[in-house]
Amino acid sequence: MSAWTHALELAAQTPPSRNRYVDFLRALSITAVIFGHWLIAAPWLLDGELQLDHMLAAEPWTQWLTLLFQVMPVFFLVGGYANAASWEAAQREGTPYGRWIAGRARRLIGPVVPLVLTWAAMAFVFRRFGVSFEMIQHASVLALVPMWFLAVYLLVVLLVPVTHGAWRRWGLASLWVPVALAVVFDFLRFHDGHRPAIAWVNYLFVWVAVHQLGYLWRDGRLAGARRALPWLVGGTMAWILLTQFGPYPISMVGVPGDAISNTTPPDVLLLVFGMAQVGLVLALEGPMRRWLDGQRAWAATVLVNGTIMTVYLWHLTVLALLIGLAMLLGGIGLHHEPGTLQWWLARVPWFAALMTGLGLLMPLVGRFERSAPLPQDFSPSTARVLIGAFLVSAGIAFLALDGIAAAGAVGVRGVVVGGLIAGAWMIGAIGTRWRT
Repeated sequence: MSAWTHALELAAQTPPSRNRYVDFLRALSITAVIFGHWLIAAPWLLDGELQLDHMLAAEPWTQWLTLLFQVMPVFFLVGGYANAASWEAAQREGTPYGRWIAGRARRLIGPVVPLVLTWAAMAFVFRRFGVSFEMIQHASVLALVPMWFLAVYLLVVLLVPVTHGAWRRWGLASLWVPVALAVVFDFLRFHDGHRPAIAWVNYLFVWVAVHQLGYLWRDGRLAGARRALPWLVGGTMAWILLTQFGPYPISMVGVPGDAISNTTPPDVLLLVFGMAQVGLVLALEGPMRRWLDGQRAWAATVLVNGTIMTVYLWHLTVLALLIGLAMLLGGIGLHHEPGTLQWWLARVPWFAALMTGLGLLMPLVGRFERSAPLPQDFSPSTARVLIGAFLVSAGIAFLALDGIAAAGAVGVRGVVVGGLIAGAWMIGAIGTRWRT
């Protein structure tokens, strides 16, 4: 059975009550991030040496394109909607917290483990063949950086009973509190000199705030253009004011060499941008849901969502492998300086090669996203879940920021990898069979 035929069958089984737009936005947001990453990565050869340029730095005008490709707020919006529905169902059915977390984490974290183990094996082998620590580190950072949001998202999911309970009790106040805290820590960040370390807590406050918008959407408070457009207008005006009169740069993705990044850590500008983005996508919900009622549109969404997390996690590994292959073939595709007409024209076959490589890889690793249901008797304690989630989040964050390579003889950060895998087992993300 072909993947398309299978998607058509699954699409036909969709209950009428399902909000198909949630699934569409999940697929759209992740796909946009993938193509954005592929576009801003600008490897090329200068006098025979590989240069890993960044288009946002090499061609500053491309920073405006980040307004299209920065769609992580949409993912957290969708997460809030889906987590609210799932937690409400768990409460009705009496599902314990630990089991609920295991179910939510399984599809998210399960695909991370084969990716990390693959890179651990490659780092070990490459070191045996004399590849430098620096090269392995750069390659692994490039490939593993997409994992960063999972470290944050897992923590946001852990807090769902608290944040959803706050929404039920206090309504919009549960949104404005993390917004206000994000503003406070941004102020502390920029007041009396730049102190970026203090704003790292905004990884939590900014994304919790966007996640709360998913609760509003779920309860109908953001449904329809009349309710959504004020968020688009208000967020857009705030974005303009902050970029014109505040310390914030225009780019919605961090630019190498810039003193300030709007994403690392996330700041108030990213938050108001996310509010505007949420307003835009939800203003379009009505016509988009009617379009998704069509068989082909909905089947295509089902097809993409089937392995969307795996595709996201592996897309920069494919880029790293393609760069390596191009080097072995004499630098094919790497001879044009980024930003030139020849370089832009070369993006067409380059993207085709990336998509082909990803397509060839997916049958090997995609099955890890289609995990078997949790055993009926698996219900970990709250303490086990919290410890496991901490190990997973810490491990993912470390590898995304600093790569998997180690300077020692083994060449792998074994403690970090081991801790991540142990944490994944503790929360049930791995440990039972996978569907084929």
